[in-house]
Amino acid sequence: MPLIGYARVSTEDQTPLPQSEALQSAGCAEIFEEHASGGNRARPVLARVLERVQSGDTLVVVRIDRLARSLSHLLEVIERLEAKGAFFRSLQDPIDTASPQGKFTLQVLGAAAEFERALIRERTKAGLASARSKGRVGGNPGLRAKDPAALRKVRLARQDGYMERLNETAQDWVPHVRRLRPDMAWEDLLRIINGPLPHDRHWTQSRLLRAVRACVRDGFLPDEVLGRAGRRETDDRLPAIVAAIKGANPEITLQAICDRLESMRERTPRGRANWQPSSVKMLLERAERLGLLKSAHQQQS
Repeated sequence: MPLIGYARVSTEDQTPLPQSEALQSAGCAEIFEEHASGGNRARPVLARVLERVQSGDTLVVVRIDRLARSLSHLLEVIERLEAKGAFFRSLQDPIDTASPQGKFTLQVLGAAAEFERALIRERTKAGLASARSKGRVGGNPGLRAKDPAALRKVRLARQDGYMERLNETAQDWVPHVRRLRPDMAWEDLLRIINGPLPHDRHWTQSRLLRAVRACVRDGFLPDEVLGRAGRRETDDRLPAIVAAIKGANPEITLQAICDRLESMRERTPRGRANWQPSSVKMLLERAERLGLLKSAHQQQS
């Protein structure tokens, strides 16, 4: 079972070396180090680690607080790992989601978090009711007065919340954007992203562009992905799409590519709705001659 280590320190003055040595002793083949505050959920290195983890891998940290500073963030990360068939282990805490004991500990933590949220909701409701009975109006005085500092603080908090929500779906679209832009037009990229997703998780072009711009602004994606796509010959469009699907999953079968193209409502070169493996094979060969498959692999690596 591949072990992937993650070490974090808060400032540049600190060194992650002790953590990295402990992770190496635990058998981690890869170790990622990051200098960032634990209160910041949108950490570039952590985002790359969660994108890198595959089914069967185990993300290992020395202590829980190196990964998350809140229970909600910890559970969020573990849920993302479980969705990919991966596991989580903390060397100095009794959590190893690959073992029954670790899963039980996680369930207890989840129940405690839900109980804590319920208590907070009840206390908040009681406090608001008490304030209203005394004639006090709730809300932020700075916002009511349109204080610039208060408005900026709220705007930054909303941006942080937006980035957290994007982080939950990053595995669906970030790898495709990083690999295929700006070589592929947004319309075709959107069809590739939405192809394997259920309908309720489909992206619109405007929503995807907003997400990409936010990630570029925060340094999670390079500026180049927002560049203008080069004009592609009509005959090269289908080979480019097939090459992109193949590049995302080199082990994918011809029939699976057929299914993906049909889910994207792509027509065959002859205008038919149903795809055959022979047509896909022909397009893959053309993509290879055009150098599209090689480019997809290089971008993936």
